[in-house]
Amino acid sequence: MRADRLELVRQVPGFMPAEEGLALHEAGLEAAALGPLLEIGSWCGTSAVYLGDAAEQVGSVLFCVDHHRGSEENQAGWEHHDPSLVDSRTGRIDTLPRFRHTIEDAGLEATVVAVVGESTVVAGHWQTRLGMVFIDGGHGRHPAHADYEAWAPLVVAGGLLAIHDVFEDPSEGGRPPYEIWCRAVASESFEPLDEAGCGSLRLLRRAGTGC
Repeated sequence: MRADRLELVRQVPGFMPAEEGLALHEAGLEAAALGPLLEIGSWCGTSAVYLGDAAEQVGSVLFCVDHHRGSEENQAGWEHHDPSLVDSRTGRIDTLPRFRHTIEDAGLEATVVAVVGESTVVAGHWQTRLGMVFIDGGHGRHPAHADYEAWAPLVVAGGLLAIHDVFEDPSEGGRPPYEIWCRAVASESFEPLDEAGCGSLRLLRRAGTGC
C-alpha cells in the first residue's frame, strides 16, 4: 500500500486499527480480481482508502454505500459522537464532505465511487455481483442483520465477505456484528478463512467457484 495513503489514514477520524486495515487491504487485493469491491459504512473514508488502494492496484473499483448521517452510536449523547462532523445548518451528522476530502487527498477519485443512500434501499436495486462485501454499517441489531441479508447473496462464488467489529466477548463490543458472523459461519454459503481473524475483522469465502 502506498506510504502516503498509510500516513493519510492515520489522520482521518475512524474506528479501524492499522493492522485491521492492512488485513482488509490484503483481502481486497485478492477479491478485486473476482469483481468490484463494496463496503457498507464508510464514515470519513479510512476503510475506503485501504480498499480503494487494493482496487486500484488490481484495476477494479470500490463502491462505498453510506447515508452519511451516522448510525445511532454516532449521535449526540452517545460515546462515539463527534461534534466536528455535525452540519451547523441542520444539526445532523454529515460525514460526506470529510469522506470526499479523504478520497481526494488519497488520489482515489477514479477508483472509489460514493453511493449515498440507505444500504438496503441501494441493495434492492443492485445487480452487479461483487468480489467482496465489507459490512461495517450500523451496529444495531436491525441494520446489521438487514445489511447481511441484503448484500451477502451478492458476493460471487469464491469472493469474500468481511465483517468488522466482531467481538465474541460481549464486554468488548456490541452483539449484532458477532451475530451476523455466526449466521454466515452456520450457513452453507460461506466458509471462515480464519476464526481468529485480525482484531475484530473477520473474513469468509463464498462457497463454489466461478460466478
